[in-house]
Amino acid sequence: MSIDKLPGPASDTKSRLRIGIRYYQFALLFLTLVVSFILRTIPSVAIISMTAKTPPDASVPTYPEWDNTDIVLSSFFWGYIIPQIGAGQLGEHFGPKWFLFGTMVIGSIFSIAIPPMAAAFGSTGVIVCRVIQGLNQGFLYPSIHNLLSRWSPFSERARVSNIVYSGASIGIALAMPITGTISESKLGWPIAFYSIGGLGVAWALVFAIFVENSPASHKRVTQEELRYIQEKNAVEYGTTKKVPTPWVSIVTSMPVWAILVAACAQCLGAFTLVSEMPSYLNGVMDYDIRSNSLLSAVPYIAHAIAGVLVSPLADQLISKNIVSITSVRKIFGALAMYVPGAALIWLAFVDSTQKELAIVLLVVAVAFTALVLCGFMVNMIDVAPNHTGTIVGMAYGTSNVFSLLGPIIVSWFGTDKTDTILWRNVYLLVAGVYVACGTFYAVFASAEVQSWNDLEEKSDSS
Repeated sequence: MSIDKLPGPASDTKSRLRIGIRYYQFALLFLTLVVSFILRTIPSVAIISMTAKTPPDASVPTYPEWDNTDIVLSSFFWGYIIPQIGAGQLGEHFGPKWFLFGTMVIGSIFSIAIPPMAAAFGSTGVIVCRVIQGLNQGFLYPSIHNLLSRWSPFSERARVSNIVYSGASIGIALAMPITGTISESKLGWPIAFYSIGGLGVAWALVFAIFVENSPASHKRVTQEELRYIQEKNAVEYGTTKKVPTPWVSIVTSMPVWAILVAACAQCLGAFTLVSEMPSYLNGVMDYDIRSNSLLSAVPYIAHAIAGVLVSPLADQLISKNIVSITSVRKIFGALAMYVPGAALIWLAFVDSTQKELAIVLLVVAVAFTALVLCGFMVNMIDVAPNHTGTIVGMAYGTSNVFSLLGPIIVSWFGTDKTDTILWRNVYLLVAGVYVACGTFYAVFASAEVQSWNDLEEKSDSS
């Protein structure tokens, strides 16, 4: 944990050495992503047990007749893409805290509802629950971005963003072995949904108590820390006037388009892998569910570690003026797509006799996407801090169409998950998208605060 060395009188040692309240907020946001992604990821592993012909115990229900598992896995994104832009706008105007609280509570309740809905309505019941969960989690990233833009000084932004967003990888990495272990036990897969749903409700209460919308609204923030954050942040403070959204400027901005394109590639690749990796390891590499879930978690552990390791490098490159902020964003953003693309091209030609190589390539493909945390992810805050929620909403609303397509693309190429040609086509297609979109981002991205971000300028021109 970093020590917050804030400006102040030399004699005020306690004030200068205290840990800044902003770091507690970042920790809470990190844990919120952990819990949210555990909730999101459960079905990717549980679906194997849910559709197994032989349950671990006679009391555990299974549905081997389901032939639409790819649709079940993609249904989360049917709801997820809908509220993104509106979520960003609402967060900017009313503050994101209570939207995040609602996201966690409702998403957790519908996790608990999945087993009885499956029993009553089959796969359709699960799809309904997943659509509602996705609809709620549409508020997740716009709200997290909004809070980061309010709480993070420029000099800490890349490092803090990486740490907070690594919560997604940690959540996936935890969800897979936990779900696999519970599903394979006599407790059965329903307990995974019940227990993790209960955890989500409990965490929502903790979040509601300790998180605040901005430094100015937090009772324990010192004046020194408040001044330090506000002086090193382009978000408008000290005004109740709402910053008008410059829609024409946003939709005609090439740096914004670079973010959108990079986000589309990232979502297609990331959610194809997170949704389908357990099926690939089970169908092609013939791993049982316990080994499968543990191995599926390894790439996401590597992703979290990579995110934490690269962020200090990005900050050092910027703080020591070795390269510009824009160059850092372009380099990290492009590598986050070129390297996974190369790994997937290689993986497309790996067969079941090369299990260790397949795991290594999956680790590389997932781990290197962590570089987007120093690329387009933090770039969404760079270009227009006053409109972060709107830009994040646009990026995720657009890109999560591709998240939805990930599992569906697999079904386009066939339904036999043991077919290596099916997976070859999937991986080559995703690799091509990575390379094309990485190139677009490298050409058009920028970390400069855009002129239309500024409140006074916008007000004067209106």
